[in-house]
Amino acid sequence: MKQYPLILFMWLCSFACAAGKSNIQNTITGIFPPLANQEITLESFDGFNTYTIDKCRVDENGRFTLNFSACEYGMGYLMAEDNQSFIVILAEENLVLKGELLSQPETIEIVKGKENRLFGQYASEHPRREQALSAWVYLERIYRMDSLFAVEKTPVKAIGKEKQRIQEEDSAFLAGLDPQSYVSWFLPVRKLVSSVPVIAQYRTEEIPASIAAFRNMDYTDAKLYKSGLLREAIESHFWLIENSGRSLDSVYVEIKISIDAMIENLAADEEKLNEITDVLFKLLESRSLFEASEYLALKVLNEVACTVNDDLAAQLESYRTMKIGNTAPDISFEGGVLRNGQPVTIPGHLSEVEAAYKVVVFGSAHCPLCVDELSKITELYAKWESQGVEVVFVSLDAEKNDFVNFSAGFPFISFSDYKNWDTQAAMDYHVFATPTMFVLDQEQKIVLRPHSVRQLDAWVDWNHF
Repeated sequence: MKQYPLILFMWLCSFACAAGKSNIQNTITGIFPPLANQEITLESFDGFNTYTIDKCRVDENGRFTLNFSACEYGMGYLMAEDNQSFIVILAEENLVLKGELLSQPETIEIVKGKENRLFGQYASEHPRREQALSAWVYLERIYRMDSLFAVEKTPVKAIGKEKQRIQEEDSAFLAGLDPQSYVSWFLPVRKLVSSVPVIAQYRTEEIPASIAAFRNMDYTDAKLYKSGLLREAIESHFWLIENSGRSLDSVYVEIKISIDAMIENLAADEEKLNEITDVLFKLLESRSLFEASEYLALKVLNEVACTVNDDLAAQLESYRTMKIGNTAPDISFEGGVLRNGQPVTIPGHLSEVEAAYKVVVFGSAHCPLCVDELSKITELYAKWESQGVEVVFVSLDAEKNDFVNFSAGFPFISFSDYKNWDTQAAMDYHVFATPTMFVLDQEQKIVLRPHSVRQLDAWVDWNHF
């Protein structure tokens, strides 16, 4: 019941902002003599993005005043022209600061602002408690595992008691916060996110509870979107699973459970579903967790009633339509076809190219990674060809000269119809980025979706055609 006033307040603020009628104004007043005559801005967070709330010129005495409305309830930061910054809580309170450098919190006094004082106190004390706790954990391991010390029971008990005291002290601080304040929500989430590396390395017994906390997080909560922690929370969640000491198969099982929990939570909010799915999909791809990214794609496309925006749908659809085991669409070679920079006559369709396996590569001259990856393919092509692997480069260049110059040194089939992203093959294969590669067998079945030439070369070597 205690959460209802805060929820109602957030809803009313949202309504007032949307209607342009919010007249609740709070101020941040500062006295920072070293910032005299600089421009200072107040920035805040909106999901994965930041935006400017207010800005002003600091007077010659270092004084400034910035305004924010109730709509901005959450976290923000002050930014000076020299890129110094200082984190603040934008709550229902006027904030008065006095100090020297925004980048050195120890020089800043919070003259007025209860939530900000509590935030500053915890920001100072919690890292010190964490450092001490890690030291005690290290000593505890020595006294439990080293035969020289394992016989000493008294120190082990004392260490355990001190660990418990530190943890209880930290928990008591958080429990004592006003449950209707923003700081009472923010600090536990900040603690969860920031503790992940230490938990993974030193306090592994806390991993299950931490993963459970991430899974129970409400990713539609307006407080999270205003916290600046949204991206960190997602990245820390999946990094912890990946670095939890499990086998890769077990990691995938746990990631899928987390994906299920997030999608179920987001299903009622179409906008946030699209935004978070996009970020999570790219995160999994960047970490080469391709089984997980495919699972996410199929989950969203097959099981969620929300409308997926066009750009995201194109990425996800690639995994549904072009998954391993499916038959790839044929490609008609209607345009320029080169090998070693010279026009060649080949069968009219990809399906008619005779080879045990065909590597289809989508790219362009203007893609830096394509230049690198295709040069590697050129070096490896003689080996691959000797093992029955043919390469077909589908260029997404719009200009003939770009295609001709780029593919001049390629010893494999290079094709372009000069239609850029409107190339029929790119649309049929749901290509949304370059380079994109597929390996097809003689029946046009997709047998591999390599994400690098290195992975593709390892696959060729492993199969020893």
